[in-house]
Amino acid sequence: MTRVARAGTAAVRTAVAVLAAGLVVTSAGCSPADRDRPLVAVTTNILGDVVSEVVGDAADVAVLMPAGADPHSFEVSAREAARLRSADLVVENGLGLEEGVARHVEAATADGVPVFTAGDAIDVLDWRTEDDSGPDPHFWTDPRRMAEVVSALDDALDEVGIDAPGADGYRAQLDALDGEVATAFATVPADRRALVTNHHVFGYLADRYGFRIVGAVIPSGTTLASPSAADLRDLATVIEDAGVPTIFADLSQPARLAEVLADEAGIQVTITPLATESLTATGPASSYLGMTSSNAEAIVDGLSTHE
Repeated sequence: MTRVARAGTAAVRTAVAVLAAGLVVTSAGCSPADRDRPLVAVTTNILGDVVSEVVGDAADVAVLMPAGADPHSFEVSAREAARLRSADLVVENGLGLEEGVARHVEAATADGVPVFTAGDAIDVLDWRTEDDSGPDPHFWTDPRRMAEVVSALDDALDEVGIDAPGADGYRAQLDALDGEVATAFATVPADRRALVTNHHVFGYLADRYGFRIVGAVIPSGTTLASPSAADLRDLATVIEDAGVPTIFADLSQPARLAEVLADEAGIQVTITPLATESLTATGPASSYLGMTSSNAEAIVDGLSTHE
């Protein structure tokens, strides 16, 4: 049985109850002169986990985004912003994801801090609706694209004199993860490979594994947008026509909108929470590899077992 098959969705749901708060730092340190090791500051906790695996003990890793937070809206304190500007390298997702901290990354760039933008390393897809579109920042839902990010990160670390002893091994784990997820998704019948989420988050997953994006409760690539009544009615019609049994809502956002859709439109769907945009403090979704595995198992369950 694969790691995907072993991961439990109940554990993912439980993990959201325990959220980390504040700045996550692998070791203390103030000014560059005081540090024994270089500092890599990372905007999101998903990339923070990946960076930590890649650099190992070669650098300190400061992760700005706490577990369970929304990457579109989280903000940082003045102290955290100052730490960002004193780093040897800043790692950001880019593609418009970190809307609450973008200005701080720009300030670090203006101060001469090297910035690695993960979105620059991949073939970017667009999220699209009938009325709008934009670059999709959620590339991590495809492990192969994350492997491309790791390769580019390896080069960026080398440019600033930081070793990446875990890069090769982590890329191997990503390759294995991709194979396991593909095997798990192969069990979902073709006519059930339709996804509805609280906002457009699974474009890369759909592109890699052959799913259809039916729609999103929030018709946007960001959680900061809001659906109109017409949006909800249109989505309800699409859900009924496609026979979608489950709406997948991110753990960092309440499932209220999806529940309103089900209640007001009178459609019977299951609301399944997934850790899609943030790691959890504990449980299988507390690492990028575990999050991807457990989400795959939850999607298989949500689309395959409901009649």
